Amino acid sequence: MVSSKHTLKTRLSRPGLIVAPGVFDMVSLRVADTFGFDALYMSGFGTVASHLGLPDAGLATYSDMLGRVTAMAQMAHTPLIADADTGYGGLLNLRHTVRGYEAAGAAAIQLEDQEFPKKCGHTPGRRVIAMRDMVAKIRVAVDSRESPDFLVIARTDARSALGLDEALRRAEAYARAGADILFVESPESIDEMRRIGSAFDLPLVANMVEKGRTPVLARAELESIGYKIAIFPVSALLAAVRAMTGVYQTLKVSGSTAGIDVQLADFGELTKLMGFEDIWAFEQRYAEPAMAPQGEQT
Repeated sequence: MVSSKHTLKTRLSRPGLIVAPGVFDMVSLRVADTFGFDALYMSGFGTVASHLGLPDAGLATYSDMLGRVTAMAQMAHTPLIADADTGYGGLLNLRHTVRGYEAAGAAAIQLEDQEFPKKCGHTPGRRVIAMRDMVAKIRVAVDSRESPDFLVIARTDARSALGLDEALRRAEAYARAGADILFVESPESIDEMRRIGSAFDLPLVANMVEKGRTPVLARAELESIGYKIAIFPVSALLAAVRAMTGVYQTLKVSGSTAGIDVQLADFGELTKLMGFEDIWAFEQRYAEPAMAPQGEQT
């Protein structure tokens, strides 16, 4: 059962865009969770990169991803939208995935209509399954959840290979199959985004990937077009990689971080973020008394 802290339905019924930053590991989860966002987005790209050091190309298993969902959802105070790729197999596998993600505490599961092995949405060469097959997946997902508060996001990747008209046709079919939220991936212009925004009554996801295939728009423009959720799946990861590169380059060249021009977090702030204050308080309260010298009576 999805707990109240992981319910998005109430927020979806209220005005305004839901901004969901991407999280990719437990440190990024802890940082993002401090800001009071309406939702966080567990990026498949970022999670596979961080957890396995591999490309988001269908290499992560259900077990790999369920472990990440469980760890993130149990730690977060913010509702977590979790990427589940194609569902990790056939319809029976999909049922297992939906039940697993819901039990882990995710607020929503994202499923896509790509062939297996899938590919990252802003990379070339994506192929999609037959629309009827994805419709069956959405029906299974909706029927398999325990609570209607656990939301099903249906994503179509048909735009790049088959065109926007086909992508819109598929999204409409997925809506009829019971999807709660629609995600038409990779529109390539603002005009295409406007077409998507005007085509559906269900909440829509905008995927804001810097230097990806889709224009990155401001909050007000996304709202005016008709989007309800804006995910920024790799923004923090891109920033982290750039900052880490600067640190490692400095160490390689100079052998020290003395005088480094990369902005670093305060170490004390990091220990607080990671929960060391709780550890210290526990130790102060429960630490065993020092052992008395041998033979001394206590």
